[in-house]
Amino acid sequence: MLQSIYIQNYALIDTLDISFTPGFSVITGETGAGKSIILGAIGLLLGQRADIKAIKKGANKCIVEARFNISAYQMEPFFTQRDLEYDPDECIIRRELYASGKSRAFINDTPASLAQMKELGEKLIDVHSQHQNLLLNSEGFQLNVLDILAQDDQELSAYKHIYTEYKNVCKQLTDFITQAEQSRKDEDYIRFQLEQLDDANLQEGEQTGLEQEAETLSHAEEIKAGLYKVDQIMSSEDASLLSATKECMQTLHNIAKVYTRAQEWISRLDSCYIELKDLSHEIAGAQEEVEFNPTRLDYVNERLNLIYSLQQKHHVQTIEELMAVQTDYHEKLNAITSFDDRIAELTTQKEMLYDKVIKQAAILTKLRSQSGKNIENQMQSLLVPLGMPNVRFMVELNPRKEPDSKGMDSVSFLFSANKNGTLQNVASVASGGEIARVMLSLKAMIAGAVKLPTIIFDEIDTGVSGSIAEKMALIMQEMGKQNRQVISITHLPQIAARGITHYKVYKEDTETGTNSHIRRLTDEERVKEIANMLSGATLTEAALNNAKALIRG
Repeated sequence: MLQSIYIQNYALIDTLDISFTPGFSVITGETGAGKSIILGAIGLLLGQRADIKAIKKGANKCIVEARFNISAYQMEPFFTQRDLEYDPDECIIRRELYASGKSRAFINDTPASLAQMKELGEKLIDVHSQHQNLLLNSEGFQLNVLDILAQDDQELSAYKHIYTEYKNVCKQLTDFITQAEQSRKDEDYIRFQLEQLDDANLQEGEQTGLEQEAETLSHAEEIKAGLYKVDQIMSSEDASLLSATKECMQTLHNIAKVYTRAQEWISRLDSCYIELKDLSHEIAGAQEEVEFNPTRLDYVNERLNLIYSLQQKHHVQTIEELMAVQTDYHEKLNAITSFDDRIAELTTQKEMLYDKVIKQAAILTKLRSQSGKNIENQMQSLLVPLGMPNVRFMVELNPRKEPDSKGMDSVSFLFSANKNGTLQNVASVASGGEIARVMLSLKAMIAGAVKLPTIIFDEIDTGVSGSIAEKMALIMQEMGKQNRQVISITHLPQIAARGITHYKVYKEDTETGTNSHIRRLTDEERVKEIANMLSGATLTEAALNNAKALIRG
């Protein structure tokens, strides 16, 4: 539960460090004293959106930090699963907001995401403000209350898992049907394109070979003439490279006996002669191979034109890319022929999961129905003492046409405060004071089902007074006895008098501006505060005596 809050440079707060006690505590103060500022600071710890306007004028950053004792709430798994340090006796959450707009969050001095802070904050504090009374008209809120009191976490989790699977298969099926319909529209086009590519009988590397052959055939006479000239130079019967090389070798051989270096040259020329002779034979053979063949050139050019036109048509550069397009068309046609099988498979899977969804939803409905009966009985016992002797409260559960993410149930909280009155949706017929009492009763029931360390009520007493307020205070006091901390921000002396600890929020003007403060009242100060709440600015003896009587109960 909440041990202390430290706030620095937030709104009208310069520095505030206040400790809280277990049980039922109350916070009072004049309107505008700063109670909402403190709640706003707590909201930052619950992961709410930060506004740099909240930083105290002239400061570069604000800090809000809270310390909790969570030793009684088995929360270690939350920390270990997120690699956060766990200390049951002192859990510290801190939020820092900078004037630059940057925001940082920490859990036990370890940087954390706002999502983690929000998740942890929801396990530590429940802040019930006046605007939350509007939730009473929300079916989502009503269903959530039903599930909390049904304690159906495992069953609801199992349902959500199955439902998610079901919706995923539904989406796959819808996408597949859409894809199949579109593909069938494209089938004729794909088949025509594929037939063109198949008829082309493309071969890997073919284009390069054809382009080289076309170049050779186009210049056959030029190439043949060049080869003939080289052949003549190398091997003609007259002065040729081969005969000249052989003559050089003979001449060197004649002087080798008297000039030893000539032997080395003979050896090297011999190698050259062998290489030249081999090269001469190759060139002579190449002359025979190269010939002008108009028929072959026409075929090669026609083949290349086909390849180029296909490349241009399919926006690719190489024959390998064309073959990849061909493969893709083959796969698309194969997919089209397999669509019916896949659609049938997904349809069967969808039907099977739908049956599972309906069965699991039925389990939830049964638990919720039982929970609804319990709520009706408990609300009756809680609301009658709160000044509603003829109250009727009913949880109406109706089946939905189709399942949604929370099941097959549509829920309505029906209410009537008058004898023989018609049951109607609670938010439509209940007055402000009645809604406050209904919400307090629901919160009391939820608190009994959920181990929540700290509950803060922000003026839950709106629209009530006198003995009804006192009875509401007794409910909050009882909630605070169950290893829980309940803090009520109130304007009613009947509720303030029931607090074990009493805090007062007040403003103070200084030379630098106005500051909001909160402090714990002594017993004597508490009597005076409640007396002021009873009588106003003029403190009378009667008001003091009345305040003491209220505190004694």
